[in-house]
Amino acid sequence: MTDAPATPAASPRLLRIQEVAAETGLTARAIRYYEELGLLAPAARSEGAYRLYDAEDLDRLRFIRGLRDDAGFALADIRQLLEDDEARARNRERFRATTDEAERLRIVRDAIGIVDRQVGTLQAKIDRLEAMVAEAQGRREHLVGHLEALEAGREPDHAHPHTAVPAPRPGRIG
Repeated sequence: MTDAPATPAASPRLLRIQEVAAETGLTARAIRYYEELGLLAPAARSEGAYRLYDAEDLDRLRFIRGLRDDAGFALADIRQLLEDDEARARNRERFRATTDEAERLRIVRDAIGIVDRQVGTLQAKIDRLEAMVAEAQGRREHLVGHLEALEAGREPDHAHPHTAVPAPRPGRIG
């Protein structure tokens, strides 16, 4: 029995920018803008210099879109999170490539600093969101105070959100 010739590994499917836009729900313009900002680099270029993207690029774009749209992150914060993620991957490779204990300690210390920065970025977002929630809850409490005053036949006190003064009766002064 003879061995069958080895078949070359299937090359990853590469998509043009319009296909990527349709897959991710982004516009081609947004994708090009993300490239300008350094958030993304196309996997390849065609002979006609068209941008070509692979599955990893699609995942990255979906991640960027989620951070932007779902979590409300600014593009600068997204860039920092992506750069930190890339640095973590480089550290992981450097760690695996060396057995030098001092170098491994430096790598792990660096990695901890990167993760601490990511935690700080995420915590700042949480803090901003919690402040916004607290503000909205305060507005709601203020409106509930108005509702309670009106239902009790009193005029809401606009100076103090939780108190109300009696409504003046028609025809009476003072």
